[in-house]
Amino acid sequence: MEPNDPSQFRRRLIRIFSACAAIAVGAAITPANAADLAPHDLILLDRLTFGVNASSAAHLQAVSVERWLNEQLHPPANSTLPQAAQSQIEPMSDLYKSPLEILTSFDGQAKSANQVADPDQRKAAQQVYQQAMNDRMKQAQARSILHALYAPDQLRQRMTWFWFNHFNVHQYKSNLRVIVGDYEDRTIRAHALGKFRDLLVATLRHPAMLRYLDNTDNANGHLNENYAREIMELHTMGVGSGYSQADVEALARILTGVGIDIKPEEPKLNPEQRPLLVRDGAFEFNPARHDFGDKTFLGHQIKGRGFAEVDEAIDILVHHPATATHLSKQIATYFVSDNPPDSLVQKMAQTFKTSDGDIASVLATMVHSPEFAASLKPGVKIKDPVHYVFSAVRLAYDDKVILNTAPVQNWLNRLGEGLFNHETPDGYSMVSASWNGPGQLTLRFEIARQIGSGSAGLFKPDGPNAVDKPAFPLIQNALYFNGLRQTLGPATLAALDQAVSPQDWNTLFLSSPEFMR
Repeated sequence: MEPNDPSQFRRRLIRIFSACAAIAVGAAITPANAADLAPHDLILLDRLTFGVNASSAAHLQAVSVERWLNEQLHPPANSTLPQAAQSQIEPMSDLYKSPLEILTSFDGQAKSANQVADPDQRKAAQQVYQQAMNDRMKQAQARSILHALYAPDQLRQRMTWFWFNHFNVHQYKSNLRVIVGDYEDRTIRAHALGKFRDLLVATLRHPAMLRYLDNTDNANGHLNENYAREIMELHTMGVGSGYSQADVEALARILTGVGIDIKPEEPKLNPEQRPLLVRDGAFEFNPARHDFGDKTFLGHQIKGRGFAEVDEAIDILVHHPATATHLSKQIATYFVSDNPPDSLVQKMAQTFKTSDGDIASVLATMVHSPEFAASLKPGVKIKDPVHYVFSAVRLAYDDKVILNTAPVQNWLNRLGEGLFNHETPDGYSMVSASWNGPGQLTLRFEIARQIGSGSAGLFKPDGPNAVDKPAFPLIQNALYFNGLRQTLGPATLAALDQAVSPQDWNTLFLSSPEFMR
């Protein structure tokens, strides 16, 4: 039966969690039977994906760990989603349109709404425009959630979230809501396991980044340093890596004229400037807005000659030793521990340098390192909210595709890590201290109860006449008995034995310290 008093239930969970946490950190993992999936492999699977489930565990066991790792590091170019997930994505508006087409359409709609003479009708038209932008945002969130839950290339999905957070943009600035989905799909996900330089350039040329960090306002005589500063501080070298304010100013000058133009006609330029114009969809380098003076950037002399300066500056940044170290530490913090061993960071940084910034190679160095192997035990690192919620849904329903992603986004918003919703360029924190406070854990208990006790609206499609398809998961299944049970400490096992119903058992398991890590 389901607990009648939610507050009393939460208090019981908190007591159980406290008891479990004290033991789970140091709990030894007991060996599994030869036919079972080893606890080490289950933790590896959970660490490198958005959560272990029966189908992913069966696949890893069938192909071997090393082959599975190779599949994850070198997946096909495009994810193949289950038909039930893809059929939810296909009808989405603007799915196959370019940012130029999307921005042009919405710019026209905004102008039309603002030109309506009657005040009430103008207000109504503006509300329709805002709703259309919100709809595109919700569709982008739904696509992101469906990929995270069901795409077979799970490591690429984990890295898509990592890189979006690294190259963060906020959906509510200007009209970014309408292109944030394209930014994730075609800029971040498409390059998540490729060369870092390609990823950096793709973000630089996307209108979401240029508008978010104000480089559209950066012009000769009207310098805007926002984007230049964040490229160095966040995207490449990192804080305290040796660059100066003069370097920020030099990079800002190099980036003058890099912006957005959705007008069909080219800007008016004098004859000598026309060959230097660069237009690619909504992206534009306008030489009339560029500072053609020579610059000194990170000790390099860069001659003023147009967009070629940007390429030269990007090469300098990508090949700077600080970039290799900063990115390697960020990735290791995401996957290994809040304070990854310096020995591991240096190995990854060396691979970054020798592979010319190949992200998959850096990840391969990490996962094959003894430091990573040593981290595959309970209690090392608490999951951030995105990983926690996705892993709970994946474990609960495996490959049964949910029909409504709104509850998932709502849970993430409540936990403070809503998709595309971080306002500042630094992205969400990756360290456990940001996500293990009492308020956070209480919310997780509530979400565990919603997922464990019923469908929580996940199987109620959008629409006025939609009917919920009630279901509650059975987590105490073959995967649990043949593997997951071996990863639990004595206190958690004792707590699960106190469950009064399958729903209660589900909630206790999803609230356990081992599952939250």
